[in-house]
Amino acid sequence: MDATTYFTTLARYNVWATGRLLDAVAALPEDSYRRDAGLFFRSVHGTLNHLCVGEHMLWFRRFAQGVSPVVALDAEVEPDRQRLAARLDEGARRWEPLIAGWPPGRFDGTLDYTTTRGVAASLPFAATLGHVFNHGTHHRGQITAALTAFGHACPVLDLVYFLQAHATMEYPS
Repeated sequence: MDATTYFTTLARYNVWATGRLLDAVAALPEDSYRRDAGLFFRSVHGTLNHLCVGEHMLWFRRFAQGVSPVVALDAEVEPDRQRLAARLDEGARRWEPLIAGWPPGRFDGTLDYTTTRGVAASLPFAATLGHVFNHGTHHRGQITAALTAFGHACPVLDLVYFLQAHATMEYPS
């Protein structure tokens, strides 16, 4: 499998997993949604805000525009939970067309950016893109643990279930 196919598959999985998680989170009462659940970003709301910051405000702009915005990783960029869910869904949908538009050689290069602490960084492009999707998986896992702790059902989000459900999916050639 070439890099474009692999990463567009991960981008599609990211949309699927984000949607399933947001559907499950929508069932949470407001007090549970905002309660400190012992997560790194405390609450489900705080963790979803972090995903919005990391995946969409930082990494997407680094990959798509070559800019490194200054924003705190724990910033509450959207206090309204419905608007936050819409931003996460919209942001997840932006990755696939971006990735599909890159020439194959792009994955062999580097990503040069500035960290949130103002330090210049240069990392392997493909591995760093992999980090973006791995990071989302990590925090979705934290949220599913919180859902379970709150007594709510959590969705199955494993990549293999996405692949099985989309076995006839067309992949770029």
